[in-house]
Amino acid sequence: MSTYMDLVRAQTTRRPQLLRATTDVGPRSQSPNPIAPSAKEDESWELRHGWDEEYNSEEYLSTLHSVSLLVPVSCQWLIIKAFYMYYTEKRHDTGGRPRSSFELEGPVGWRVQSRVKTVFAGLMLCLNIGVDPPDIVKTNPTATLEAWIDPVSPSSPNTKIMESIGKSLQSHYETLSIRIRYKQFLDPSVEEVRKCCVTLRKNAKDERVLFHYNGHGVPLPTPSGEIWYFNRNYTQYIPVSLYDLQAWLGGPSIYVLDASHAGNVIANFGRFIEKHETENAEALKEDSNAPVLSYADNILLAACGKDELLPTNPDLPADLFTSCLTTPVAISLRCFFLQSQLSLPLTLKELDKIPGKLQERRTPLGELNWIFTAITDTIAWNCLPQDIFKKLFRQDLMVAALFRNYLLADRLMRQNGCHPETEPSLPHTHEHPLWQSWDLALEMVLTQLPEMIICDGGGPHYEYKHSSFFTEQLSAFEVYLSQGALERKAPQQLPIVLQVLLSQVHRLRALILLSRFLDLGPWAVKLALNIGIFPYVLKLLQSAAIELKPVLIFIWARILAVDNSCQNDLIRDNGYKYFLGTIQPEQGIPVANHSEHKAMAAFIIAMFCKDFHQAKVVSLTRDLFLACIGHLGDRENPLLRQWCCLCISTLWKDYPEAKWTGTRDSTHQILCQMVLDPVPEVRTAAIHALTTFLGYSDITEQVSQTEQAIASALIMMTSDGNSMVRNELLVFFSTFIKRYENKFIVAAYEELAEELRKLKEPAILEVDMTRKSALQYGRGNVNGHRPGPRESISRNSVHATMWKHILILTLDPHADVAQNATIISDYVHRKLLASPLKVHSRAIMNDLLRLSSKTMQSRPPSPAPLPRLTDVPVTPADTSPKRNEGYFSGGFSRTASAILSSLSFRSSGPHENHTVPDMPSKPPETPRNGTQIRTRAPDDWSRPPDAHDPLQQLVTYEKAKAPLPRGFEEKSELAKALEGIGEGGDSTIPLKSTFFEWSTEYFREPQMKTSEPDEPGSDDYNSRLWRRSRNEKIINLTQPLKNLAGSNKWDHPNGAFLSTSQPRQLCFHQFEDHLAVADDKDNICIWNWQRKSKLNRFSHSNPTGSRINEIRFINEDDQALLLAGSSDGVLKIYRDYDEGDKIEIVSAFRGLTDLVPSTKNVGLVLDWQQSQGKLLISGDVKVVRVWNAATEICTSELPSRSNSCITALTSDQVAGNIFVAGFGNGKIQVFDQREKPTTSMIKRYSSHKQWITNVHMQRGGMRELISGSRNGEIKLWDIRMSDELRTIKATRNTLRTLSVHEHAPVFATGSETHHVNFFNVNGSFLNSIEPSSGILHTRSSPIAATAFHPHHMMLACSSLHDHHVNIFSCQDRRNLVPEF
Repeated sequence: MSTYMDLVRAQTTRRPQLLRATTDVGPRSQSPNPIAPSAKEDESWELRHGWDEEYNSEEYLSTLHSVSLLVPVSCQWLIIKAFYMYYTEKRHDTGGRPRSSFELEGPVGWRVQSRVKTVFAGLMLCLNIGVDPPDIVKTNPTATLEAWIDPVSPSSPNTKIMESIGKSLQSHYETLSIRIRYKQFLDPSVEEVRKCCVTLRKNAKDERVLFHYNGHGVPLPTPSGEIWYFNRNYTQYIPVSLYDLQAWLGGPSIYVLDASHAGNVIANFGRFIEKHETENAEALKEDSNAPVLSYADNILLAACGKDELLPTNPDLPADLFTSCLTTPVAISLRCFFLQSQLSLPLTLKELDKIPGKLQERRTPLGELNWIFTAITDTIAWNCLPQDIFKKLFRQDLMVAALFRNYLLADRLMRQNGCHPETEPSLPHTHEHPLWQSWDLALEMVLTQLPEMIICDGGGPHYEYKHSSFFTEQLSAFEVYLSQGALERKAPQQLPIVLQVLLSQVHRLRALILLSRFLDLGPWAVKLALNIGIFPYVLKLLQSAAIELKPVLIFIWARILAVDNSCQNDLIRDNGYKYFLGTIQPEQGIPVANHSEHKAMAAFIIAMFCKDFHQAKVVSLTRDLFLACIGHLGDRENPLLRQWCCLCISTLWKDYPEAKWTGTRDSTHQILCQMVLDPVPEVRTAAIHALTTFLGYSDITEQVSQTEQAIASALIMMTSDGNSMVRNELLVFFSTFIKRYENKFIVAAYEELAEELRKLKEPAILEVDMTRKSALQYGRGNVNGHRPGPRESISRNSVHATMWKHILILTLDPHADVAQNATIISDYVHRKLLASPLKVHSRAIMNDLLRLSSKTMQSRPPSPAPLPRLTDVPVTPADTSPKRNEGYFSGGFSRTASAILSSLSFRSSGPHENHTVPDMPSKPPETPRNGTQIRTRAPDDWSRPPDAHDPLQQLVTYEKAKAPLPRGFEEKSELAKALEGIGEGGDSTIPLKSTFFEWSTEYFREPQMKTSEPDEPGSDDYNSRLWRRSRNEKIINLTQPLKNLAGSNKWDHPNGAFLSTSQPRQLCFHQFEDHLAVADDKDNICIWNWQRKSKLNRFSHSNPTGSRINEIRFINEDDQALLLAGSSDGVLKIYRDYDEGDKIEIVSAFRGLTDLVPSTKNVGLVLDWQQSQGKLLISGDVKVVRVWNAATEICTSELPSRSNSCITALTSDQVAGNIFVAGFGNGKIQVFDQREKPTTSMIKRYSSHKQWITNVHMQRGGMRELISGSRNGEIKLWDIRMSDELRTIKATRNTLRTLSVHEHAPVFATGSETHHVNFFNVNGSFLNSIEPSSGILHTRSSPIAATAFHPHHMMLACSSLHDHHVNIFSCQDRRNLVPEF
């Protein structure tokens, strides 16, 4: 499964498939127990606005089927199968940080660091044919074969027989390794042995020497480990101590001891090695340059224990141990034949007539050898410790062959009464189940041998039936993979899979299975590398087979993602050309998702070139740049675009030639266009590439202009909705600042001077300039001249603009972004204080500190309005700042404090805000005669309902903990930066990006495996099924009540709880028992309304002078997130919002960049469309911005076409195209997102004359569109009509709140007289309630907030100056409301 490739997150992010519960976006679905509507309902049921006909059209249903939603069909409901969840991508889980250090470091030790080879071998044969040793009594008959030659031959002299045995033994060893130089010593004397050993060590130098000892013709080794040789005349047996033998041979050496009591040698070997090492240490102590011989790294193989005699079975060789080590297939056939109960017309001699050669795997003999190698390798892999396995089976070909064969010797010798020993010692392997597979392979060959012998003798042709061993093992491996490798244990068949790669018949299947195994994660890649996969896949890069290309690309991507130390190997064998050719657009790949494999090829090239100059040199071609540029236009595959950007980035880094090559093809300009890519990862990758483009050694005029053009193109990304993009942008900014440091020092100085000038101006002039939007940064004052001694040097430059945006980003709502921007800001200010401008800068900073302190002392301690200026009338429309000025004016009023804070000039935090709250408007003047002259609507009509609330007493709330993004840690550079200039201060910038490492993790994560929530039986899957069942149950219980709720009273108290602060916003979760309560400052409480218990309380961290305007739950069908928006335009999304120790920020961004924090204007209003993943945002601005949750960018900006602020937003929750906005001047406008922005407003209603308190379109039910204005008028609308359907006078007082039930035909209004009135949509008054208050609170306070539960027939409400939240439900709860 290729989640990144096949599911394009550019337009709509597809989440794991989930059958969506029938929730709030339409009528009821067809469920297992559907509730049939009444006959009356069937006849009259019709959606408002003409959507009943539209949503039942075949064209519309087919469109919805492609996006999988819940839609209405007649009076039934239709479930379309999938459901999307948002803000659950990896980038939201990690914030762009690599998850762990293991993947970054890669596995350590899979490469053989010190590869010691066996280069010389001495074959010592002490047989003394015809003379039996004095201490051994041989049986009669007895074993006689030596190296498969019978020494008892009357026709040949002993010398000739010895030579034949020596040559035969050498030929057997050469089948193991032909590159070793062998030396035979037949019945040698002690002196010959000494000279032989010394010569072997001298020639081998530091490499390994093989010492083979056959002592069948000499006495048994002594208990002290001595072995025997002859004197020159063969008249005496001479013992040679292990001490002397070690002194002659040294180390590293491998000893093969084929003699009875051979265990005595192993028992004493270590004791003499210690003695030699002690002597070496003493010699080096006396003379550090003294020549010493190494005695380390010795390996011993002994045929039997120290008290055991070798087998004497006449049907077996006398040197059975040596036969096992050198001719394992032949001895296996003989032993199996002797022990088998099969009745075969064969003799022992005919066992040697099996056709074929050991090296030819398609022949019977070669196939047996191939199977034997696979089985013994697998047994060793499964039984031996990893370090022992690598030492014995992966360092030296001769050692590996001997120990593979030793496993057979251990089995066969034990069957004949001996127990072989080794040093290092190995666990018992003689009972491993795979030996049964070896016996089966032998049986299959022996049963066919008679026919093959007849065929070779001229008989009828016989077709050999190949073994099914490898096919069966691949099937077993496939079963292992299908189970998911839950325990992360090494699969038994992995070494066999590697052996199968040698066969063209099974190679493709083996590679596919191997790729599935590597896809399990880094642990699987590490296992495969440790077992020796690398030489196989490296050699396969030379293959021209096109069918292997997709799987080889996949395997190499997984290997390089875990360990990129293979760069030299790719250069040495020209393997990199394989991938350079693959990435070319015209190069075909025989696979459906070929663009995904091209993305893997781009990743491989990027890893190949990463910090490796030689790789960049050999890879740098114009074709590579053109290929990457071409793939940037592939709109279907974001991963390909992402890794093409990163591939260019690795080429550009510290390689000027590559930058010039890219410049000639305008690569940097094309990357600048990627800032609008719909996928955040691609936008980040483009910034990463452009960051590495900076850094030409000579900053010429052309270079400077090019880099400034790039910077200008990227500045717009400061408003990107994804924190990962903004963080990467700060890396670019820091790199750019480092290159043009002096220009930014000047820009910082002039910015401080400008802020000082603004603080010195009279307050009335500042208010007038803000109101009229007459001044922008760098312009003159109202009289046309600019205060100050000289013009700004950095005015209108990219450096000044970038510096302003960096200051703004120091107050970014995401902690990571704010911290990184603060590091950059601190760095520049420290450099400013160390520059020639330090005296002037210090003076300006002192003045700023003094004036800021005065301002703080003169301002009220709470966000209360300032006294009005009678000659400056202010309306909500007037105070709404211009788009190109408001954010800067609001931002810089905070930035001064942030700068001073970052420089340690005062103790307040960098996020403290001192913006003056909006001032209340002046009521219209009345002439002395009492007659009011009104030339326009009263000013109060266009003011919020709470504009004239009396100020409450200053209350200090307990400070709640502010959630942070996952993995956020305060960087140590901050503390260093606050100390000013010091050692290492310059190292704080440029910032280091981790995006490349984070992106690499994609190739370390399983892509073929079903995700955990989609895996049947997993905990996540079962939890999701349970939630779906619960959601269906809640809807089945509540849907029948919606019509009854429109004719019954809503006065049944359903509980109350006391919040810790003034509730201002209330929001119920659809299915969980959660009620979110936001207060009048920055705190959010999560309550369990069922248990009346507080689950969590945390701070939204919006600045002083602002408050939380909106709270919403998103992804309610599954694991919900909490969305909160404040009046400074900031939106934050929280995960695990109901758990205090786990709550985290998923995303945080500034949805509106034109807002000034305010408590009296509307601030920010929003509407969330779950079905479309869109967020509609507006407020004290002249536009409605549409943010796409999948792309995290503002996809459209629709002009409001009104001078008034937008006070409420609501939309169709199914198609999501139509939305409705209410305005402060009483207007209601309908917008269609399918139209162009200039023509998007399709209808305007002017029936209301006062501030729209709320406008809401039901998610279900009849889709009623209901609006309410502050004068108490409620109107029902059908957007097809020019006038309202119905007008209801809900209250004679100011309408404070309006809430509409999502499914029931009921709405509720809150007034200034502490009453909540309930009406049905026909205008019938149902009842009125008064929320209970505390003992010390009056019951005449206005209603502050109301909210219906989306499904249950209940409403939560609260009143002003009272911390209680009351819940009411329908009367007669036993009949109307289910037990919760």
